[in-house]
Amino acid sequence: MRLDQQPGSGPVTDIKAQIVARRRSRMAREGHTLGSNVPEKRRVPLVPFLEGPGVICEIKRKSPSKGEISMTLDPVAQAARYAAAGVRSVSVLTEEDYFAGSLTDLMAVKNAHPGLSVLRKDFLVDEEDIEVSYRAGADAVLLIASMLSSQTLAALYRKASSLGLSVLFELHDEEDIKKAAFVQPRIIGINCRNLATFSTDLVYPLKVRARLAAEGIPWDKLVFESGIFCEEDASYAFDAGFSAVLVGEGVVRNPGLIPELINAAAYRSRPSGEAGFWGRLYEKRFGVKGSLGPSPQVPLVKVCGLTRPEDALLAADLGADILGFIFAPSPRRTSGEAVRRIHAALYEAGREIMPLMAAVVVTGTAECPSLPEEVTALLEEGLIDGVQFHGNEKPEDCFSAAFPYYKALRIGSARDLELVREYRSPRVLIDAFSLEGYGGTGKRIDSSLVEQARHIAPLWLAGGLNPENIAGTAEDFLPELVDVSSGLESSPGIKSAEKMRAFFNALSQCF
Repeated sequence: MRLDQQPGSGPVTDIKAQIVARRRSRMAREGHTLGSNVPEKRRVPLVPFLEGPGVICEIKRKSPSKGEISMTLDPVAQAARYAAAGVRSVSVLTEEDYFAGSLTDLMAVKNAHPGLSVLRKDFLVDEEDIEVSYRAGADAVLLIASMLSSQTLAALYRKASSLGLSVLFELHDEEDIKKAAFVQPRIIGINCRNLATFSTDLVYPLKVRARLAAEGIPWDKLVFESGIFCEEDASYAFDAGFSAVLVGEGVVRNPGLIPELINAAAYRSRPSGEAGFWGRLYEKRFGVKGSLGPSPQVPLVKVCGLTRPEDALLAADLGADILGFIFAPSPRRTSGEAVRRIHAALYEAGREIMPLMAAVVVTGTAECPSLPEEVTALLEEGLIDGVQFHGNEKPEDCFSAAFPYYKALRIGSARDLELVREYRSPRVLIDAFSLEGYGGTGKRIDSSLVEQARHIAPLWLAGGLNPENIAGTAEDFLPELVDVSSGLESSPGIKSAEKMRAFFNALSQCF
């Protein structure tokens, strides 16, 4: 689970505000060149930004979130490694106090590698910053929406455009989206790192992307910033509808990662406006106004253990976000043919928004060491959108076995909760531990463990949920997603229409 800070862990210092204040103080003393010997006129060619692989590799020595990364880093040599691996766009941190960078680094990189497109990544505040960036050799500049007013952002954007510079317009919340609507930038970056707290959540950019689409804000390129450390992370971002990733610490520490990132860009990218499992999951809920705020919301719902078309159709009509189909020993076990019939019935019903369809598997066991062939076939046919691993799968084995996926863990103790942090899927579903089976037992997780779990990561919760207890559970623990199966049945594998309606009605009354 890729989260750097526990949700709800208390007030934090606004680090971004500190950085901006320190930078303004330095500018007052040293001017906009901040002590670097910037030429009066640009001496290097302008290179279009983000042409070629959708991978931007960063040069930085440290950061507020990670501390020292590589204080002896040679920016020219690092850029050479990036270029040799096929990267065409490089980001150079030029902020000195918190990132140990400088404009001198940027000029050295651009002078040595004039064919690279170089982004100046800094906390820029005025038009002279843009002018200095151009003279220093930047081909693109970062504008952080949360730092500046709409009018100032528009002025800086116009200035950059007049010089031929590209702009990476970074946003994070509803107010930033309003500023994007005013400026109409063509390259938009969404940072999964909150620049006030420097905590990260890989899901958050998907929610912002959904809001951008709902507001009708166009883009040419959408960049996923921060949080990328392996091919799996990049695949997740590209599959979710992003056209590029900006990678810092991961490639500074391991330039050998770059071919994997480029491979993810080549094989996981989707046409503009499209999204896979994770992007679609958050589109319906967050593609509406006012949905990014801190107010509690009705959780996403997965209805699992479906075996009949009529049950799947009713779940979809009631608003289920994910339909779950079990391919493991269970009285609710289904088949590939049953899933095909259900998929056809959903399409024949002519609904505009299809719920996602997930196959639930128990692998990593003697009985089922790997993904069942019928699930592989359904994924290849596009009839299953993702896989829920509910067995003994190791963190390093999930991505190679199926993509997209998420992990489910059976929780019986606080020690089990520590495993949540070991898996790379953006969310981990927690279920009750039982010797009776891997799920669908009707048992609930001890409430003290659920309380602990929701402070580790946004809560995805399964285990013993039903129409009678869902309202209290939702109000007490504020889950992001709830997974219900046996609690909606009249008999194993057969859903009760009355219970399903009661469940969704109870949830809708909570918030």
